[in-house]
Amino acid sequence: MAEVFLKGAIESLYMVITSTLFAYLLGLPIGVLLCVTDKSGLRPCKAVNTAVGVIVNILRSVPFLILLVALLPFTRAIVGTTIGSTATIVPLVIAAAPFVARMVESSLKEVPSGVVEAAQSVGASNFQIVCKVLLPEAKPSLIVGSAIAITTILGYSAMAGFTGGGGLGTIAVNYGYYRYDDETMLITVAMLVVLVQIFQEVGMLIAKKSDRRLKITK
Repeated sequence: MAEVFLKGAIESLYMVITSTLFAYLLGLPIGVLLCVTDKSGLRPCKAVNTAVGVIVNILRSVPFLILLVALLPFTRAIVGTTIGSTATIVPLVIAAAPFVARMVESSLKEVPSGVVEAAQSVGASNFQIVCKVLLPEAKPSLIVGSAIAITTILGYSAMAGFTGGGGLGTIAVNYGYYRYDDETMLITVAMLVVLVQIFQEVGMLIAKKSDRRLKITK
């Protein structure tokens, strides 16, 4: 079983890290768009903000297991199969991207308006303000958000075990749930808890070190 647990942990890490990267590739620009087109944003546009916001909210409101099953045909079309860790990445990305978008939007809105106004006063374009002001100033909050996102995605990946998604979730279902093996179930849960703690602590440590406000205070 040691080899089984090791393989499951590696598969879970593969799914979570890959899914998080792709979720941020999609969610980061969507979050920036939601922030910029907000009524108090750099380029207010109610129609775009509302349309994108509705899509994001709809995807966020669908439970992951239902979304996972609903996307089986799409997953098969993308990767050629619906079973395994690689196949699970597709629904994980689609489920996590809206969550990431909202977290990015929230982080960017935390940036003081005075910083943005100072950049506008020296003639910076909206693109420059986003890239050189909003994102750098929101960096600590974005890193904390990424730690939260990756732990959430880890939880989603465990749920995918019910459809043969691979990783620790599949071990918990196949060896623990179906075989009534409480010991295997507890070990799997413990490994998931350890992974969550590691991701969370590393994320918080990086966020603390990147926070320039703390350095200025010191």
